[in-house]
Amino acid sequence: MLLPIHIVAGGLAIILGAIALLAAKGATLHRRSGMLFVYAMLTMGISGLVLALRQSLTNANVMGGLMSVYFVTTAVTTVRPASSGTRRLEVGALIVALVLTLTDLILGIKALTSPSKTLNGVPFFMPFFLATIMFLAAAGDIRVMWSGARRGAPRIARHLWRMCFALFIAAGSFFSIRARVATVLPEPLTTGTMRALPVVLIFVAMFYWLWRVRGRRAFTVAAR
Repeated sequence: MLLPIHIVAGGLAIILGAIALLAAKGATLHRRSGMLFVYAMLTMGISGLVLALRQSLTNANVMGGLMSVYFVTTAVTTVRPASSGTRRLEVGALIVALVLTLTDLILGIKALTSPSKTLNGVPFFMPFFLATIMFLAAAGDIRVMWSGARRGAPRIARHLWRMCFALFIAAGSFFSIRARVATVLPEPLTTGTMRALPVVLIFVAMFYWLWRVRGRRAFTVAAR
């Protein structure tokens, strides 16, 4: 039963994440679609994690599930008032981020030293890219735990990029495999370029909104 739940949750996450990303930040549509996106991502990540663990501890989807849960959880706690519960979540999330950073580094080194420069079909630069992202995320978590919650534009930026990276995981998982895309989209939209386009647009939208909320005035408008 977990596989259909995982698939449906992933599809909903992509749709709801796109709506939240395009909506005006702070508006009702943004808040409601954003929270539904969080629930969908948690369902997708946890179900994917359980399915992967049933196959093997080293299954790549184990890391994908952990990353999904990590990014949406820390994105939500960023915009919620601090409490004993959120502090415990932050400590747990930091441990997950550090473990994922180390694991991605090891996988990247294994891929780089292999004759094909890949590991299970994944090129060596991808684990290093993910390790960099997880290291930056862990560094941000340490800074928040050390100096307190972020305020103003930095707070919104931290929330925004973590939500966007969670959406990247969901979209990348779907659009990276042509057979999956072909089940719901017509043939012209299953080419490599067309499948890469939604993923690229996520980052374009992310950087646009990061630019929009970079200053106090923009932050005030976005909060309203």
